[in-house]
Amino acid sequence: MTLRTTLPAIAACLAFSASLPALAGTSVYTGAATDKGCVTSGTPTPEDADMGNVSLKCTGYKDYPFYFNAYDNRESTYFGHLSKRILDGAGETFEAFNYIGDKIEWRLDDQGMPRATILRYMIQNLNPDTSEPDKAHEGQVLVISRVGQPNDMTGCITAYVDALENKDANDIARKLADEQAPGFPCGKQAPKFHGKTGKLSGYPVYNYPDLSTVK
Repeated sequence: MTLRTTLPAIAACLAFSASLPALAGTSVYTGAATDKGCVTSGTPTPEDADMGNVSLKCTGYKDYPFYFNAYDNRESTYFGHLSKRILDGAGETFEAFNYIGDKIEWRLDDQGMPRATILRYMIQNLNPDTSEPDKAHEGQVLVISRVGQPNDMTGCITAYVDALENKDANDIARKLADEQAPGFPCGKQAPKFHGKTGKLSGYPVYNYPDLSTVK
């Protein structure tokens, strides 16, 4: 094959590969800041405003929104297209005060569609000597969530990974996001920790509407 015939063939291959969908198990990242790109979700009361409680719908990835809730210094997050029943009734978080990290990792399927997210939570455990949270007692947990799709309107937390106790925490989380999260039975099964857990990982709070009878 001559150079003249080889170059068009290479160009054709490159054009074809560029048109292929994203490979399964690829990641894209968006910010988790709630000070811009967000609108209030629901109707907050004056008491909510005084206590810093808030429910927001924020820009996520493409047309998949990011929902953020804060109540009594505890935060919860949901992603994608979700039913009103979930938005009104769900609030998975941790017993200890906590706050989310600044970056959302979206895991894409072989069509380039987001099926799961990974978000780091900081767990503000109390110092037993001062009864106040401090950095020395702060835990870090990777929270994996199923992303709601237009055809199912269902999303939830599906798994937890202690980011301090597992050297391969990111790999564990991505594997769970790719293999477990897309088909996780939200409302029928509570999420659990995977891998090693330590004393700083905190205790999850499972607050989610019962979907066991919902088809």
